[in-house]
Amino acid sequence: MFVAFEGPEGGGKSTAIARLAEALAADGIVAVVTREPGAGSLGQAIRQILLAPGDLDPKAELMLFLADRANNMATVIRPALERGAWVLCDRHADSTVVYQGMARGMDPEFIARANVFATGGVRPDKVLLFDLEPRIGLGRIRHKDRLDDMPLEFHERVRAGFLKLAALDPGRWEVVDASQDPETVFRQVLRALELDRT
Repeated sequence: MFVAFEGPEGGGKSTAIARLAEALAADGIVAVVTREPGAGSLGQAIRQILLAPGDLDPKAELMLFLADRANNMATVIRPALERGAWVLCDRHADSTVVYQGMARGMDPEFIARANVFATGGVRPDKVLLFDLEPRIGLGRIRHKDRLDDMPLEFHERVRAGFLKLAALDPGRWEVVDASQDPETVFRQVLRALELDRT
């Protein structure tokens, strides 16, 4: 099972991923946790470049995200899936469609083709969208990076983009109300993955 966690900044994805990995382990299920950008030494180097303050050409930004994704797929995601493990990925291909395509205005069809090239056509079985108002999410962040510091209008386009993608593919996407307390959010995650036994 390949699960991607998507959404605007400050939605609590990382907290939910850590809790889900623990819950799966308690049930004897191996889960590999990864993130984009930032998996492995190459991913960490790319992440530093992408999130550091300063200007970055949008095309260069896109290519860096794709390079990180290709490497993450080849070295972490695909091997884990082949071993039968679950993969829990903090952001994946849909983030690039939204941030670089819908929010930055780059060609979404090109981005979609580039994502297929980077991933070899492997797609998440389930995408969990942690949805909340950008003002709330940004208010939760203590240490902001280059993308967090984008204008509020940018983050509003990001949220709208994610909601549009979720509406286009409701069988694969599940919208999680990330404005709720962490326990309630986690229960939504378990229900979405049909793991809630309460």
